Amino acid sequence: MLHDGATIEAGARALHPDWRDGDTLIAALDENARTHGTTVAIRERDRGIWQEWTWGQYRDLVLEQAAGFEAAGLKAGDIVLVIGDNRANLYVAMLAVIALRAVPSPAYSEVAPEELAGQIRREGIRFAIAEDQEQVDKLLVVREGVPELATIAYDDPRGLKGREPPGVVALEALLAKGRERLTREPALRDDLLKRAGVHDVAVLLHSSGTTGAPKGIPLKHGHVLSGVRNAAAAGYFREGEVHMAYLPMAWVGDFLFSLAAAITLRFVVAIPERQETAQHDLREIAPTIYFSSPRAWSNMLTRVQVGMEESTWLKRGLFEHFVPFAVELERRRLEGREPSALKRLRWQIGRLLVFGPLLDQLGLSRVERPYTAGEAIGEDVFLFFRALGLNLRQFYGQTENCALAVAQGAGDLQLHTVGRPFPGIEVRIDETGEILMRGDNVFDGYHGDEAASAKALDRGWLRTGDAGQVEPDGQIVVLGRVSEVVHTASGTRYIPTYIENRLKFSPYIRDVCVVGRGRPSLAAIVCIDFEAVGHFAQENAVSYTSYADLSQKPEVYDLVERTIATLNKRLPDGLAITRFVNLHKEFDPDDGEVTRTRKLKRDVIDAHYAPIVEALYAGAGEIAFEARVAYETGAEGVLKRDLALRTVGVGRAAA
Repeated sequence: MLHDGATIEAGARALHPDWRDGDTLIAALDENARTHGTTVAIRERDRGIWQEWTWGQYRDLVLEQAAGFEAAGLKAGDIVLVIGDNRANLYVAMLAVIALRAVPSPAYSEVAPEELAGQIRREGIRFAIAEDQEQVDKLLVVREGVPELATIAYDDPRGLKGREPPGVVALEALLAKGRERLTREPALRDDLLKRAGVHDVAVLLHSSGTTGAPKGIPLKHGHVLSGVRNAAAAGYFREGEVHMAYLPMAWVGDFLFSLAAAITLRFVVAIPERQETAQHDLREIAPTIYFSSPRAWSNMLTRVQVGMEESTWLKRGLFEHFVPFAVELERRRLEGREPSALKRLRWQIGRLLVFGPLLDQLGLSRVERPYTAGEAIGEDVFLFFRALGLNLRQFYGQTENCALAVAQGAGDLQLHTVGRPFPGIEVRIDETGEILMRGDNVFDGYHGDEAASAKALDRGWLRTGDAGQVEPDGQIVVLGRVSEVVHTASGTRYIPTYIENRLKFSPYIRDVCVVGRGRPSLAAIVCIDFEAVGHFAQENAVSYTSYADLSQKPEVYDLVERTIATLNKRLPDGLAITRFVNLHKEFDPDDGEVTRTRKLKRDVIDAHYAPIVEALYAGAGEIAFEARVAYETGAEGVLKRDLALRTVGVGRAAA
């Protein structure tokens, strides 16, 4: 259990003396219901129609659901699994769990049953909340090996209502029981509103698990509220934002945006009908704040470029005339050179004819605070969206500090930095070059892992695990993971993620793993972006039948080689990528090669592709690679692929 007595409570109070009793998400939700009860809090698209709930209705649903959960046996300190895509009822259920001083522990919706079983065992979970029949079926499989999972509550009734297996119950049924309890027990309402405390854990999130099983990261009410208020003080959030909830519920960003910030600052949270319709629904939602990963921004740019190539000659001509001009204008502005009045007028004409209509088509016409985080964003992508008039900015943080720690300012950002710390956040660089942070948003330690906690926290300072530096003007530069600093055979120091992120600036490269530890030079295992490279193939009359076939086309190798050769010119001496292979498949989280957030698991990749790496350094021109595959039936097989290996600067791309 995460709530384990007066000793821990006293220690927490000493650690966070400025936290106020009663300062919780539930109290903030109640305040919104009392002062803005008829204002819309949540909108969700269902079968094409937008359903709405006011703050008053939101609070009442949370209390009814909490009363129903308690009647079903949920107790303070219990950890509750939550799995599914973004749904209003799942957010209500998470807050109901929090009101009972229990702890929601969200999992990624596509997580495999064996990973789910590991989470359930580690956290002693006996109560789960699932979105639909697909997730319930997965949990029933898990329950065969983990019988402690006694209760599974579901949201979507399709395929389940009236045919529930033992231990499976509808959220709607528990809600009805809770409503009856509140009618019979008038005092229960106020009791539920006041149970949670500022030092209670509000959510149990998880590390990416790149080097082993994911670690549980408990974030208390005080942590998340401090993070939101620090961000608001820095101008990162404002009251009354319109936010689209489409990020994975297991990711810290969704909890902070869709629940913590939304409740604290009264956002209108709009939920798309499905993940597949998110981009379509975005235009109807027209958010004022929008966060997306660098990969998603890059994909959006690719869609724009593809759309322009297939557009009319007039639209294509206007795009090609105004966009390069606006990009160069933005580049000069970031260098401190303000445009002349004539250039500003030309940009305004471009906004009227091109930029405004394009942003409206993308659903970004009302966005005032667009953000990106998670990894470095390509300079071309960053400048493109800023050139359109979006004040796109990067932020930097980890789950351990509520992901709200450092962000670029609205008016003084630089391309190579992630910005300055928010008010309330202290940052320093230790003698090894690691970035350390301190503030009330920094967590107090991992769940059930004292050794990992002691390693991560040093007298109140969070060791971020990232190498970095502070510029003279106070802006932070992030270089990469400290643990990933490696050396070539000559002793040249490099950080693979730094190089990999810059290769992924290309729309044609989805993933890449750079190898070279103890080797004479660097090599790369490349996973092409199927959509972008597929479009390239279509435009250049390159026929193909599958991802594997496309990846091995000489024209595609030329394309990737040009990207690598361009980056090589900017890398320090001794760090050029000399050899590469286009893999026949993408790195797959189900194969253990990447995490659910697509961070590389290098030890797994090293093991899976050891023959390819050896062939790269042996100078071979191709390899017959045998890949093990797992089928849905559980059977395993072997696929043989002939993969080309290329030396950079020798192929046709360098001619």
